[in-house]
Amino acid sequence: MRSENTKTKVLFLCTGNSCRSQMAEGLLRWMGNSKYDVYSAGVAPSRVHPMSILVMQELGVDISGQSSDLVDDYLDMGIDIVISVCDHAAQNCPVFPGDVERIHWSIEDPFHGWSVEERYIPRYRKTRDELRARIEGFLQARVPHRRTELT
Repeated sequence: MRSENTKTKVLFLCTGNSCRSQMAEGLLRWMGNSKYDVYSAGVAPSRVHPMSILVMQELGVDISGQSSDLVDDYLDMGIDIVISVCDHAAQNCPVFPGDVERIHWSIEDPFHGWSVEERYIPRYRKTRDELRARIEGFLQARVPHRRTELT
């Protein structure tokens, strides 16, 4: 059983660990009130996409220092929750040991080559905003409900 002072370890997973999972990692770290240790990884990692960095900076969230990691590096870390953000990663994710909660969000891939062209910005913003809404729901679902006494 997890004590109140122990942070929940959350791993976001996608194929390349370049766009969606990177944005999700930055968003949960930003929105999660330090209650979570947040990581991201890919089944075939590449590098953090510059457009992901750009659209996250619009919110004041800096993900430029995040790295693109292989999912296998996290198998022995005691991850509590694995959230796959693409169908390919959900189907190809290894089995994590222990009592790991698995969540799947099918988020459209904004990737369109390595170009940093203005015409692609709306796709990345849409992905960022969808991830933000999903993470808000994730956080709300984990807030303990308090009973209010009527006097």
